[in-house]
Amino acid sequence: MPVHDAVISAGAREDLALLRDAAREAGAIAMRYFGNNPQVWMKGGTSPVSEADHAADAYLRETLLKARPDYGWLSEETADDHARLSARRTFVVDPIDGTRGFLDGLHSWCVSVAVVEDGRSLAAVLECPAKHETYWALPGEGAFLNGKRIHVRPLGDTVEIGGPKPLVDLIPEAWQGRLRRIAYIPSLAYRLAMIANGKIDATFVKPNAHDWDIAAADLILKEAGGALFDRRGERPRYAGEVINHGALAAGSGELLDVLAGVIAGADEG
Repeated sequence: MPVHDAVISAGAREDLALLRDAAREAGAIAMRYFGNNPQVWMKGGTSPVSEADHAADAYLRETLLKARPDYGWLSEETADDHARLSARRTFVVDPIDGTRGFLDGLHSWCVSVAVVEDGRSLAAVLECPAKHETYWALPGEGAFLNGKRIHVRPLGDTVEIGGPKPLVDLIPEAWQGRLRRIAYIPSLAYRLAMIANGKIDATFVKPNAHDWDIAAADLILKEAGGALFDRRGERPRYAGEVINHGALAAGSGELLDVLAGVIAGADEG
């Protein structure tokens, strides 16, 4: 049966508590390596992964699956087992979202964990220990940062936006004079959390974001009054057979409509 956002089961609340505890400890594990020159390997020749990623992933996998052995598992740092497709619910995990920033000593990285059912996130946590920030959300109950409810901010005269410059440059001329591009944030999940927390207004997401990058942050953003849309104007779905996405737009209100129009007309690249 599809899950309706306004209806929260006791199981989802219990899952959120489990995610919060596990993400907190995974963040503490990652912090032991932060700034301490962890060993690094390259995946596919271009993407770094460190011993911190592996240690946090191992902890999360053992802890979460021990608590919910019937759930599926989808993580950036674990080989994908399509047996998860037969599970009713799936953990979608990025043990360190923003590994490049983590390795460079930036604080804007996070542990991203979500429980997904029927393509939608039922519980979501972003643990950002170097920032001393913990975000979480349940459908229909709002988004929270360190226990305080958060909201996207109203649109002002100046619009702060992230994402690839070629997409930003496609925003209609009427908006261009209002735009201020933010510095690059290596963690996509954290960039979406910044929109949810009212720190910035919007971002584009270049093609090939994966479920683990956005499943948790998507729910947090939605519950804060924003949204993440694909080029069809639809919210992404998660934990299916296809786990990567085309260009996306995130924000709220009139501005999100503008960004969604840009990606609808842009070539995928």
